[in-house]
Amino acid sequence: MSEATIAVKAQQVAEVADKFKNATSAVVADVRGLTVEQSNNLRAELRGEGVELHVIKNKVLTRAAEAADLSELNDLFAGPSAVAFSNDDAIAPARVLKKYADEIDALDIKGGFIDGNIVSIDEINKYASLPDRDGLLSMLLSTLQAPVRNFAYAVKAVSDSKEEAEA
Repeated sequence: MSEATIAVKAQQVAEVADKFKNATSAVVADVRGLTVEQSNNLRAELRGEGVELHVIKNKVLTRAAEAADLSELNDLFAGPSAVAFSNDDAIAPARVLKKYADEIDALDIKGGFIDGNIVSIDEINKYASLPDRDGLLSMLLSTLQAPVRNFAYAVKAVSDSKEEAEA
């Protein structure tokens, strides 16, 4: 193998290792058997969530995972591997890939990591059932508003009962 080829491969490994290091989450999947339309739709939805999907050679993935101290992922790199990287929403790759895996038999989720922790397929499925960031914030806001709202209803009920007693 020539020195130029070795340098190119080393550059690829470094780039993928950086993606692993900078990502809040990454999910490894087998996308073999997807039609072009399905693949394009999947990539478009992932892009809309701020997620990058790359099909990468297993040898590059193995070396990059080792460079990023994620060598536990190496068992996942068998057969064709696509990796969905997210730098923002840690749950987005799991949520989108799970949605497509439920609809398309050809898509197979292998595993991944979320916030530096290696996760199994079962854990990815649990995370995928969580709402997105906006949904979680909405739920939190609703929970925080509930005591104030209940207090306001109680005050109104007391006021109404006093008005009825006076009448």
